[in-house]
Order: sequence, then structure tokens, then C-alpha cells
Amino acid sequence: MRAQPKASHFIDGAYVEDTAGTPFDSLYPATGEVIARLHAATPAIVAQAVAAAKRAQPEWAALSPTARGRILKKAADIMRTRNRELSELETLDTGKPIQETIVADPTSGADSFEFFGGVAAAALNGEHIPLGADFAYTRRVPIGVCVGIGAWNYPQQIACWKAAPALVSGNAMVFKPSENTPLGALKIAEILIEAGLPKGLFNVIQGDRDTGPLLVGHPDVGKVSLTGSVPTGRKVAAAAAGQLKHVTMELGGKSPLIVFEDADLDSAIGGAMLGNFYSTGQVCSNGTRVFVQKSVKDRFLSGLKARTEKIVIGDPMDEATQLGPMVSRPQRDKVLDYIETGKAEGATLVTGGAIPNDVPAEGTYIQPTVFADVTDTMTIAREEIFGPVMCVLDFDDEDEVVARANATEFGLSAGVFTSDITRAHRVVDKLEAGTLWINTYNLCPVEIPFGGSKQSGFGRENSVAALQHYTELKTVYVAMGKVEAPY
Repeated sequence: MRAQPKASHFIDGAYVEDTAGTPFDSLYPATGEVIARLHAATPAIVAQAVAAAKRAQPEWAALSPTARGRILKKAADIMRTRNRELSELETLDTGKPIQETIVADPTSGADSFEFFGGVAAAALNGEHIPLGADFAYTRRVPIGVCVGIGAWNYPQQIACWKAAPALVSGNAMVFKPSENTPLGALKIAEILIEAGLPKGLFNVIQGDRDTGPLLVGHPDVGKVSLTGSVPTGRKVAAAAAGQLKHVTMELGGKSPLIVFEDADLDSAIGGAMLGNFYSTGQVCSNGTRVFVQKSVKDRFLSGLKARTEKIVIGDPMDEATQLGPMVSRPQRDKVLDYIETGKAEGATLVTGGAIPNDVPAEGTYIQPTVFADVTDTMTIAREEIFGPVMCVLDFDDEDEVVARANATEFGLSAGVFTSDITRAHRVVDKLEAGTLWINTYNLCPVEIPFGGSKQSGFGRENSVAALQHYTELKTVYVAMGKVEAPY
């Protein structure tokens, strides 16, 4: 099983290799098999990519938003035509089941290209400001060269979520995928060129934690958009701030999902499972602290245990598989350590907590895991685990659960399940998070803004709000008469 690209990097419309860069292997998480060998970007590769972006950007910015959008919409059509091929590559890259990637990964990337390609002409307009005889007007203008730094959980989606608003706004982008999932972004770059994107506007370079600072610190870069962990976000934001660059941070979370006693329990259990086990729990917005009102706790746990133990674990390329491996062995081992910590600190292991049977020994599988009787001070209730580990906490009343839900440095997401719609709106209004759901969880269509508050980041992905983070507002005052001066 091989997925070797033509070269490690895609710069100025073509594949580029520099074997002086540190070599690294891309592994298929289900078997540990090497599916590709690539090289991290050298400083020369970084300079080449940024130079290509800087050269191509002015001519691209001179086009109308409609003309730019037309290319993105064509790219969306190509992605949909090749959805199966792209989904299989995403599964090889990440280990996520094909039943997920075929509906949630390239398709959401295509949605992003289609949406921004369609709204740009209207959304990038400025305004006219009457000032008596004079007037002023505003324009939204591109920033220039943008850097996108992706995470390994949704590599194709993240590449598109960052590229689409950046490109349609008239910018160029240099994108660095995670070294754990390096393959999908290269295909996105190919498709954009095929759709008619001029060379140099979307470049992909490989690398690790040493590559990011080279990009962020480059003097020709005007904007950095990161999807990653909070510690990484702090470092990148600090480096960008030193040069006063624009920054968008989509970081981690420890999000609360609140289940009131009047909720539809089947839906609440389904929402909690989607918010903890989808993509093997490797989703930043997951509702990993599930607060269940005491009067329904036993019924909730009973239904949750039964449904969790029916999850099909296996070969990600088998469409019957519902849970694949984690992205890497270090990440799997980290999650196993958290599970041991949870048991040691007194949480009740309801189900899971181990490596499943009948899976390849070199794979990075882990059982979906549920802990009950979790308290707010336990490590598993405070720290982001980023794996299929659900923590169930119980509560008595609304005021109590809201206070406990907010008692965290994170503020990415939150969810509420209740049949009382008045309470639902009242509670989400009090919860300190950027993206919230009522009676569902983790739905993120491109039409709505996505992002966090507090230590979970700032700025927004998706929706017309994203365009504000890839443009600057230019104001022009127009005088209609002679200048009167007291000199």
C-alpha cells in the first residue's frame, strides 16, 4: 500500500524536492506500514515558496472577486468528482474510517471552495459613508502572503478551510500540513492548478516544529493561520506578534456537553458519542466533559455503554468499520497514559480503556472509552486528551453546571441537550465558548463561523466572518471642495 507523491513539496505550480531536508516516513496508522517517504523543508525551500507566493499575489489580487471565485468553484467540482480517491488518501493519511472520510473530509473541503467562491463578490464589498458635501468609502483589500499551518486530524479539510477565504480575498498562501498527515494537501494543490489557479498562489511545504518558525518569521509573510494545540498556538502567536502579523488561532478545548433530565436521552447519547468517538476522538471541539443531571445518570450510562460496545473497530478501508486507529503510536500511548491516570485518580471505567483484540499489532488502535464518576479536579476532566475518552460528570441544577462548565481555561465549544428551548438559549448564553450547539453536537457547515474564546484561540474559520481575517480595511476620504486651511 503506497501513496508516494511525486515530491515532498508543491511550489509555484509544480512538485519540488530537496533531499537536503530531513527525511521522514508517512505511516498508515492501521498497520504501521510506510506509505510514503518525504523530506522536511529546508530554509531554501521555505524561501522559494514564499518568493513564489509574493510574486504571484499582486496580479491575482487585481482580478475581481467573481473571477477568483470562479476558479475555486471549479476546484470544488473536481474535488467532488474525485471524492472517493481523495477519501481513500485521507484514510491512508489519518487512519480514519472510509465511512467517515467519504462524507466528512474532501466533501467539506469542496463545500468551502464552493461557498467562498460564491459569496466573495458580495461579501468583499466596502461601504459608502456620506459626510455632507464630502464622502468616504471603504474597501477590503488582501493582506498579501498568508501562511496556513494545519493539524493532523482533518488535513484536507483544514487546507481548504484556510486556502478558500485566503485565495478568494486576493492573497497567496504557503500551507504546511502536519508531518503526521502530509499527503492530502499536495492533492489539493494539484487540483487548484487544474482548476485554473495561477502558479505560486497555493504552495505546500512539508516540515515539523522547526519549519513553522521559518514561515512565521519570514518578513514577507503578513498573516498566519494555525490549527493546533494551545501550547503551539502560544508560541506561534508570540512569534507573529513580534512582527505585528495578522493571526488566526483555532486551538484545543475541553468542551462541556450538558444533558438535562428532560433531554431526549437517545439523541443525547448519540450526540455525546459523536462528540467523543468520531474520528477516534481526535477533534478539537469534542464535548469531552459530559455533564449529566443526576436523575438520568444511570439511564444515560446504561444506554451509552450498550451503544459504545457495539462500535465496529477494524480496517479503515472497510466501509463497515466505525472506529479506526489513532493517527500515531505516540498519540495512542499518550491517551493510554491518560486512561491509567483516570483510573488511578478514582474515576469509574464504564467500558473500553485498552487496545482492542483482533487488530494488527503495528496499528495504533484503542477502544472507545467511557469514565463515570469523574470530578472536576481530575486530570482527565481538566486536560485535553485528544482521543476516544469520554468523561461523564453528574450535576444537580442549572446554575451549578454552568459554573462548572465554565471553570476551564478553554473556550472552544459547548453543547446543551434539553427539551426546554428557553433553558437551552439561556444556558448557551451563559457558557463561555465560541461555537455552541443545542440538541446536537459538532455540526460545522461552512456557512457558520467556527472558532473559540479564552485559551482556545481567536479569529474565525468559515462563513463570511473568515474573510475579515484575510483582508484589511482601507478607508478613503474624498473631499469635494477646496481645502480650507488657517495658514
